[in-house]
Amino acid sequence: TRKGKIASAGGLARAATAGPGAPQVPAAFQRIVAGLSKSPGVTVEAGWGGGALVVKCRAKIFVMLVRGDVVMKLPRLRVDELVARHVGKRFDPRRDGRLMKEWVVLPPACADTPGLAREAYRFASKAKR
Repeated sequence: TRKGKIASAGGLARAATAGPGAPQVPAAFQRIVAGLSKSPGVTVEAGWGGGALVVKCRAKIFVMLVRGDVVMKLPRLRVDELVARHVGKRFDPRRDGRLMKEWVVLPPACADTPGLAREAYRFASKAKR
C-alpha cells in the first residue's frame, strides 16, 4: 500500500507510525486515527510544518492536527452548534480574522471523540469531487 494508506483494520495507525518518512501520530490523535481505520478511501499524511498531520478521504482533508489542536471539516450548522456550546472555535488558518465556516478547532481533550471524526468523514465522503 501507499504510505499512510489503510491496508486493514488498524492499518492506518500502523502505517502512520512505521517506517522512515511516515507521519507520526501523536497520542492525542491516535484514537481519532484508530476510529477511522476501517473507513474506505482514508489516508493519513504529514501536514504543513512540524507536527502537523492530515487525514484525507479521496484526497480531501477532513481532519487535521494543527498547532496541537484538532481541526475538523463539518457541516456549517454543526460547526455553529459546537461554537455556540463553547466546545470549539472557528478555524482561522491565516490568523487574520477570516474564519472558515465549515471547519472547527477543538482542543485535544474535546477532539478525542471518534464520533466527531466519523461525522467529519461522512461529510467529506459525501462532498462532490
